[in-house]
Amino acid sequence: MSFVHLHNHTQYSLLDGACRVDRMVKLAKEMGMPAVAITDHGNLFGVIDFYKTAKKAGIKPIIGIEAYIISGELEDELSKNDPRHHLVLLAQNYQGYKNLMKLSSISYIKGFYYKPRISKSLLQQYSEGLICLSACIKGEIPSLLLNNRDREAREAALWYKDLFGDRYYLEIQNHNLDAEKTVMPKVIDLAGELDIPLVLTNDCHYLHQEDHEAHDILLCIQTGKLLNDPGRMRYNTTQLYFKSPQEMEKIFPQLPQAYENTLKIAERIDLELRYDKFLLPKVETPPEFPEMGEYLRHLCYEAAKLKYPLLSDEVRERIDYELSVIKRMGFEGYFLVVKDIIDSARKQDVPV
Repeated sequence: MSFVHLHNHTQYSLLDGACRVDRMVKLAKEMGMPAVAITDHGNLFGVIDFYKTAKKAGIKPIIGIEAYIISGELEDELSKNDPRHHLVLLAQNYQGYKNLMKLSSISYIKGFYYKPRISKSLLQQYSEGLICLSACIKGEIPSLLLNNRDREAREAALWYKDLFGDRYYLEIQNHNLDAEKTVMPKVIDLAGELDIPLVLTNDCHYLHQEDHEAHDILLCIQTGKLLNDPGRMRYNTTQLYFKSPQEMEKIFPQLPQAYENTLKIAERIDLELRYDKFLLPKVETPPEFPEMGEYLRHLCYEAAKLKYPLLSDEVRERIDYELSVIKRMGFEGYFLVVKDIIDSARKQDVPV
């Protein structure tokens, strides 16, 4: 039986992930995997590159993100002290993909504090079409269990289950870390108690085991530390690589359903992205101009009056002709967006 890696950090997990998109997809194909996921830290930077590469290779692309989530509100100054927990979100369908983009955008625009953060209340607004995995040892539930806060971990798991229903899974991993040896039995027990399905993942940060040294250097670049610095950030394992289905099967042999659930999750993904046409925005216009074209025409003629005190037939014909070309190409929204950008720049004394 095959396997699907659902927790992978590509080069777009900047200065942390070392799974090159093209090589990761190629390796997944060689291993006979029907699908593969991208779940970079806090961003969707690599999604288009990944999607096109996977499609070209003939395997299903699963678009996701490993978000940073807090319990407080993003607008609350005190929430800056909230612990950031990891949470894996996968787009099950196009609505889920749109919600991923919304969450990612808000995390940078409103939630950025050292990392792009989302809140639980925000996740409640944009949970439709998403499959949720509890993440690695830095996820909320594993973190609580590690600190013997079992009751709070149970409450958190129930909160996610209530929000996502059968789209919520508890992740189990084993990278030979002491913390995992403590926590994973608790995660397994919690899953049984609350009837939450388990899913087996590997927190892939590089493709081959021998790449761990290069990845360690990458972490040093990120943190500005030397390799021989005893207090620097390090993962203390060589197991964060893209393991074969056979290797993954041996990690929790007593829990075959966690292995099989990777395939079931992949089968649930129904997302098709189109790149064969322009997707231009529909701009909100004043009530007296219900159509974008009418509003653009109004703006053009108002501007023309300032340039030409007497509008000649030649000027009118030129304006009408250019507007007809813009309409035929479907670019009316684009021109209105550019106008907004230019107006905003000028208001802030930014040269245009």
